[in-house]
Amino acid sequence: MSSGALSHIRICDFSGQLAGAGATKFLAAFGAQVIRIEDPVRQGRWDILRGGPPFRDERRGIDLGGAFNNHNTEKLGITLNLREPRGRELLERLVRISDVVAENFAAGVMERLGFGYERLRELEPDVIYVSNSGFGATGPYRSFKTWGPIVQAISGLTYTSGLPDREPAGWGFSYMDHTGGSYMAIAILMALYHRARTGEGQWVDMACTEAGATLNGPAILDSSVNGRPMRRAGAPHSNRNEWPAMAPHGIYPAVGDDSWVAIACRDDADWSALARVVDRPFTREARFAELAGRLAAQDELDLEVASWTRELDASQVARALVAVGVPAAAVARPEERIERDANTSAWGLWPEVEHSAMGRVRVDGLPVHLSRTDWSIARGAPCLGEHNERVFGDLLGLTPSEIDALRADGVI
Repeated sequence: MSSGALSHIRICDFSGQLAGAGATKFLAAFGAQVIRIEDPVRQGRWDILRGGPPFRDERRGIDLGGAFNNHNTEKLGITLNLREPRGRELLERLVRISDVVAENFAAGVMERLGFGYERLRELEPDVIYVSNSGFGATGPYRSFKTWGPIVQAISGLTYTSGLPDREPAGWGFSYMDHTGGSYMAIAILMALYHRARTGEGQWVDMACTEAGATLNGPAILDSSVNGRPMRRAGAPHSNRNEWPAMAPHGIYPAVGDDSWVAIACRDDADWSALARVVDRPFTREARFAELAGRLAAQDELDLEVASWTRELDASQVARALVAVGVPAAAVARPEERIERDANTSAWGLWPEVEHSAMGRVRVDGLPVHLSRTDWSIARGAPCLGEHNERVFGDLLGLTPSEIDALRADGVI
C-alpha cells in the first residue's frame, strides 16, 4: 500500500460513472487502496465510460476509454462474478479486510445482490457502507433512477440559470455528477473520522438530488423572505451582478470566431479607469458617471461596450483594462486553459499517468495541494481484471492455480 495520508484505508469499490468513481478517485489520490470490482460477464459495462470516448488514438476497446481512465486513476481493478457462489464467497472475504464499501447503484441493488448493509455488518461489524443514489434508500422516490442532468432539473438547479425571456439554461451537462462525487468523498471521510473516534461503522445513505437541493439556499431565501423568485419579469441577466451591483459586468464579443472577454466594473473608480482606456463618446456621458445611471441603462451600456470590444483582440482588451486596475480576462477555450496556460502547467493540474494499454496519458489532477500530505496520481485506471492476481493472490492468499481455475470457471 502507498504512504499517503489515507494509506491505512482500503475501499471495496462498486462505484462507477462520474458521481461514484469520482469520489473514490479523490481518496485513491491521497493513498487509499481502492479495489474496483467489475462484472466479468458484462466486461464492466455497467459503467458506460468503460471503453467509451474520448480515445487517445485510432484503437478501440474495453480498456481504451479516456474518460474511464480519468476517473479511475490509482485504483486496483478486479473482476468478480457475483452470480456464482464462489464469487460471492470471495467478495465476503474482501469485505472482511476492507474499511469501506462504496457504490452508486440505484437504491436496492446491493440488497438484491445479497450484500446490503445488514449483511455487510455481519461480515465486518465496523464497516462503513456508502450508497449514493438519486433519491436515497428511503422515501417515495427511492425506486426512481437518475442521471446528472435529471438530478439538476429535479433539485431546482436548472431553473436558476438562464438568459432573460429564454428557457432555463441549466448548470452544464453533468454538474451534479461531478459535484455528487465531491459530496460522496466528503461523506466517506466523515464516516471514517467518526469510526476513528468511536470504533463504529455506519451506513451513509446519500441522495444526489438532495445534495443538489442544498445548493439552492440563497435562491430559496431570496424567494421566501424577499418575495423574489429566481426567474421573474425583470430578473437579472445571468451575466450581470446584482449584489453588489456592478455595471458594466458581463461577457463581451471580441475579434474572431466565438471570442469573448469578461469585464467587471466594481465601482465608479473602475468606470473612470475603463472610460480612459475606451475613450469613446459614450464613456463621457454624464449619465454613466455614477452607478445608478449605468444600472438604469445597462442594456444600452452593454451594447456600447460591445461595440468597442468587438473590434479588438480579447487578450488585448483584458491586458489594457487590468493595467489600470479593472478586472478583465479573455474567455479561455478549454484547450487554451489546458494546453497554453503556464500557471496551470506549473501548478500540476494535469499529471501524466502510465496506463497498461494506452501508455503515457494525461488526466485531471485535484484542485488542491497539501503541504505535508499531498495527492499523487501516477498509475492509470485498471484494465479489466488487471489486478486479479494481486488482490486474490497477495490479499486473499489464493494460489496461481486456484486463480486460474476461477478464471476458467467464469468466477473472475
